[in-house]
Amino acid sequence: MLHRTWRIVALSACLLQSAYPSSVPLSAEMGGSSASEFKVGGTFRKFTPPDKSYNWRGAKTHALLATVWYPAAPSAVEHPIDIPGMSQLFVLGKAAQDADLALAPAPAPAPAKFPARFPMIVISHGTGGSALVMAWLGTALAAQGYIAVAVNHPGNNGADGYTALGFSTWWERARDLSVVIDSMLADPIFGSHIDPNRIGAAGFSLGGYTMIEIAGGITDPAAYKEFCASPRADNICKSPPEFPTLLEDFDKLSKTDPEFQAALRHAGDSYRDPRVRAVFAMAPALGPAFHPASLEKIAIPVMIVAGQADTNVPIASSAKYFAANIPGAKLTIFPGNVAHYVFLDSCTEDGRKTRPLLCTDGAGVDRDAIHAKTAALAVEFFRATMK
Repeated sequence: MLHRTWRIVALSACLLQSAYPSSVPLSAEMGGSSASEFKVGGTFRKFTPPDKSYNWRGAKTHALLATVWYPAAPSAVEHPIDIPGMSQLFVLGKAAQDADLALAPAPAPAPAKFPARFPMIVISHGTGGSALVMAWLGTALAAQGYIAVAVNHPGNNGADGYTALGFSTWWERARDLSVVIDSMLADPIFGSHIDPNRIGAAGFSLGGYTMIEIAGGITDPAAYKEFCASPRADNICKSPPEFPTLLEDFDKLSKTDPEFQAALRHAGDSYRDPRVRAVFAMAPALGPAFHPASLEKIAIPVMIVAGQADTNVPIASSAKYFAANIPGAKLTIFPGNVAHYVFLDSCTEDGRKTRPLLCTDGAGVDRDAIHAKTAALAVEFFRATMK
């Protein structure tokens, strides 16, 4: 096992220097592990795109900081993930830090043959969130035999500070995921153990919007503005709690900021990554930013989950709208008081006291149970669509 050098910054905590796990040589023997009982390993990565003109959206850190959860060797010892400044608020699950990579599982119906590669899922957090607030999903996927990689989107994550550009240039997020895919496939440890033909993506809220985009949906900010000026407008037309002046800033930037104006000219580009074979969107946002004709052209499997009581991103204009217009899309609506932030990590007692917006669920809602159901749906979906 190699030593790692890293430190944590406020609230969300993120990597400043890369850490590398050792890899166990793959062979024809699993040592007793199966896809349903992997130990979970955890590490971090710092990816720098080769494109010198990469749009960092006003962020201080000109690198993509990512958290990786992966199937670990049977000898790995999991411990509760402890990130100063974040573990006090959220339950980050268990992982064996920098543990050896497990042997890859055998796909049915060939139990005697063991390929050297795992499927990979890239994960996009919600607006103002961070990679680590998706730990509940990343660890669950890793336990089922997936390499899961969540990235901090520049200018739009709690680890590196918020910027108006980071919150306004939604379409740039899909590029972040494509860079993560490039970088993981080239990674000296993980690269040779990732199956490039089994890559999927998952995202929450604005990360759910990112799923629609990377699947082939084309963003049209004018369509969103038209919706919000109509009698159909709903809460998706309000600035998010994480950035309460966003709508005003968007309008101002579009008139006065050359950098944003240049980015805005590319909002309608396609950010489809053909390596992504299926996407799983949780409470996806910004439905009105996509025309039905654009959604109808999406040709990969899409699954959507959302809560019936989501008032932040009303399901009529986003989750249900996406499902109605994307060919073959599957939709699961959790009934009752299941709202928006249920798809974040579960909270500690301190988290519930100090972050009630993020941590308080509706009456009768068990966040851990929703996580378990959602993770099971994701695993079933990816297994069926990325054979």
